[in-house]
Amino acid sequence: MSNQIIVVHQAETAELGISVPAKLPVGELIAQQSTAQDQTSESIAASIGVWESSPGQFRRHVANREFSHIVKGWCIFTPKDGEPVELHAGDAVLFPANCEGIWDIKENFRKTYCIF
Repeated sequence: MSNQIIVVHQAETAELGISVPAKLPVGELIAQQSTAQDQTSESIAASIGVWESSPGQFRRHVANREFSHIVKGWCIFTPKDGEPVELHAGDAVLFPANCEGIWDIKENFRKTYCIF
């Protein structure tokens, strides 16, 4: 077991990397996304960081579990075979492993994340 502590600093104002188009877009408005402070700890098999997306719709599929805290903006996430969930600044969310669905980013959206 590692005693390493991994920290994301000042998530609300963290300088992001270069924006790239969403990998799995849905529709004509292609969201632009970027990350900051992406850090991985092999000893605990987890990664954390800051992620931001402009408005648009795209598919989500992450093999691992993910915990996120929404820093700004809002969206609607519709899981495959599930009911839509609105996420707003100040909310926290836990996605189960292999969670698929559609992100519908309504307003510039920033979150911190821990994928484990």
